[in-house]
Amino acid sequence: MKKNYPIFFILGLLLIGCTKNRKDFSDSDNSDSLAIFLSYANEDSVPFEKRLNYNDKALSIILDDDNDSLSRANLFKVANRYFNMNKLEKYEKTSKLIIEKAKAKRDTASVGKAYVYLGDFYANTSKKDSAFSYYTKAQKIYQKLNDVKNLGGVYISMALVQADQKDYLGGELSAIKALNVLRESQEKPKIYEAYNILGYISNELQDYEKSLEYHTKALNLAKENNLNEFFQVATSLNNIGNVYQNQGDYESAISNFNEALRAKNLFSEKPNLYAILLDNLGYSTFKLSENSELPPELFNKSLKIRDSLNLTFGEIYSNIHLSEYYAANKDTSKAKKYAQEALRLAKETKRDADVLMALKQAGTVEPENASIYSREYIKINDSLQNAERKIKDKFARIEFETNEIIQEKDKLAEQNRNMIFFFGLAIMIGILLFVIRSQRARTKELLLKQAQQKANEDIYNLMLFQQAKIEEGRANEKIRIAQELHDGILGRLFGARLNLDSLNKRQDEAAIDVRNTYLVELKSIEQDIREISHDLNREKSALNNNFVSIVNNLIDQQENLSDANVSFLIDPTIEWEKLENTVKINLYRILQESLQNINKYAQAENIKIEIKISGNKLKLVVKDDGNGFSVSKKNKGIGLQNMLSRAEACNGNLDIKSKPGKGTTITIAVPIETNIKTE
Repeated sequence: MKKNYPIFFILGLLLIGCTKNRKDFSDSDNSDSLAIFLSYANEDSVPFEKRLNYNDKALSIILDDDNDSLSRANLFKVANRYFNMNKLEKYEKTSKLIIEKAKAKRDTASVGKAYVYLGDFYANTSKKDSAFSYYTKAQKIYQKLNDVKNLGGVYISMALVQADQKDYLGGELSAIKALNVLRESQEKPKIYEAYNILGYISNELQDYEKSLEYHTKALNLAKENNLNEFFQVATSLNNIGNVYQNQGDYESAISNFNEALRAKNLFSEKPNLYAILLDNLGYSTFKLSENSELPPELFNKSLKIRDSLNLTFGEIYSNIHLSEYYAANKDTSKAKKYAQEALRLAKETKRDADVLMALKQAGTVEPENASIYSREYIKINDSLQNAERKIKDKFARIEFETNEIIQEKDKLAEQNRNMIFFFGLAIMIGILLFVIRSQRARTKELLLKQAQQKANEDIYNLMLFQQAKIEEGRANEKIRIAQELHDGILGRLFGARLNLDSLNKRQDEAAIDVRNTYLVELKSIEQDIREISHDLNREKSALNNNFVSIVNNLIDQQENLSDANVSFLIDPTIEWEKLENTVKINLYRILQESLQNINKYAQAENIKIEIKISGNKLKLVVKDDGNGFSVSKKNKGIGLQNMLSRAEACNGNLDIKSKPGKGTTITIAVPIETNIKTE
């Protein structure tokens, strides 16, 4: 019977499992309860239930910690311990928890590693399509990260899954990808695994020459790099012997099996491999000698070891080999017994490939039931072939769909980046346009204020010019009157005085008295006229500032428009010629607006206006005893807003105090220092 025992694949899985080993015992720290729990959970000398309890406690502590890189690293340790204790459900939950936490922190490397853990979980629970899916997701992450070591490991895991499902071409391609990625690296154990997988696949495809080439490369690599921690040399020798066994070269097979069995501590350290080698050695020896009297000691010893280790898969092969052995020795009863045991175990495992081998052997040793076994064999074989075709297509579809999802994700990410970019650009443009518009509006407002100020100054200058013309006319008129008085009246009076003086020649008493009386009167008139003339000239020189005159004119107008009594007080020490025209204009306009409001709304009987110096401020106070209003409830109309704006233009303050029926007091305080003219 052709040997189809996939030892290469099984050992590959064992090697992958060895990556979840007990080498992190160094984490132990007696002062740290988490480290203590993790170390006890990883110690084989501790009873299983206690180890599991310690690992559960470690998980509880980690869940209470912050989601940082150290916490996630400890979660991986917890997952490893669940895996080693064969608590695969907890291993799966912990792995999914790591993915959740790693995604929350954008820890891509941890996400990829957790995908590998989930792939290992499904690979060990016979859900090969799910395992392949998670390995493919991890592969895409490690490609982006350019993580050669982990990418090579993922390709090896994918190749193992594909080879197990008889997708040999896909598995071969994945293993070659692993070699290409790892070729320049120092990851010799992973390169060794890739060679083993390629050797196994070539053996299954009956390309024995190529299979021997790959297994020989793996053997040389293990010897040259001292890769014997997990008995890689013995494993490779077994794999090479298996290829020779399938070729019918039993002598070469026996030579390799015997060399592998000479490995030190093989039985104590790797009893499963030891049992495989015994079974293979026994089978090759049996096929070579064709001696029906050869004792089945090697088969029985292998079966005993496998049974003690609960290696059901190996037990099936041991039973089939024993059935073959006893059939060759014409012991039909025992041949049937071992064939039925193999069939029972194969059906328990629910692995169709194992069931097919057991059915074939049962049909051989029970010819009376051969038709029954044959029909069942054909049914299972057809189903298996359909499943294999589907799983091959499914692997290709998973890889294709994963690529599509990643491409779609990348496309969406790019679209999101573009949207964010254009959205940000639009916001920036909007802000820029807003700033430009605001700046333009501010500039326009500033220009308008400047124009308004210029207009106010022009108006004020025009008012000053008009007032100056009026004053000039008044002064000219006064001069003319003074000249008339001086040149006309005084001249005539002087002549009269002379004439009267000539009468002094009369010496009678009456004439003298009359003349003296007139002379005294004329002198008095002359003096009065001279004083008037001098007063007129002094008044002209006293009119040294037209602002006061303009305000007086405004008050005169108010008295003509209203029946209210107006009192006006002005501090004579104010040096108006030193103040900016802007201050005078705004004070004048505020006073004008205040009087207009009094006329419109106040119905006041008395108005008091006062301009004075208070400290370093010039104050204008307008007070009336009119109706008043509620300052808090009163909406600021255009008039009040203009008054406030004019006060602010002079760096001053506007204060309005009023109550219904209590009159109104408006006070404008303007700092003098900031409003002095500069030459």
